[in-house]
Amino acid sequence: MAADLRQAQKSSDKRRMTALRLARAAIKNAEIAKGAPLDDSGVIPVLAHEAKQHRESIVEFSKGKRQDLVDKEEAELAVIMEYLPEQMSRKEIIALAKEIITKIGARGPNNKGKVMGQLMPQLKGKADGKEVNEVVTELLTG
Repeated sequence: MAADLRQAQKSSDKRRMTALRLARAAIKNAEIAKGAPLDDSGVIPVLAHEAKQHRESIVEFSKGKRQDLVDKEEAELAVIMEYLPEQMSRKEIIALAKEIITKIGARGPNNKGKVMGQLMPQLKGKADGKEVNEVVTELLTG
């Protein structure tokens, strides 16, 4: 990430510089909170949280008809996504969710917590939690 930041500075890519600086600051804050440096498995949840915040901002700025801010957030989100594992498609999430539902014998929405508890650790950083939640809800109610 440091090398990418230097490259963005050399090419005067302000949006990329901003996104990388924000990501590095979030990682540094997480390291301070933990009291130790983070390895890759510790950095992924931090970056996933940053991506989630950008997605939420995009939705809110869209509601407020602030396309300039939507564009800024989308550009920064694209940079952050480069450092996350490849995101799973909705079909892949559905397949894994069905597998877990069958494995634990979940029936109905009251078993959603059990399914999510088994599913989310496997999808950490690979899928948006909101989308996973929607898929599990659909499968258990439908």
